[in-house]
Amino acid sequence: MKRILFAIAAAFALAGCNTVEGLGKDIKKGGEAIEKSAERHK
Repeated sequence: MKRILFAIAAAFALAGCNTVEGLGKDIKKGGEAIEKSAERHK
């Protein structure tokens, strides 16, 4: 779980988006990564 949270935090830091739209896209990608991880660990 710590790896997932770290990956999400790193993605936000590296993306450095300057718009609300860009932030929304980043959050969506982070959510998709969490969903994929959850599916693999069922």
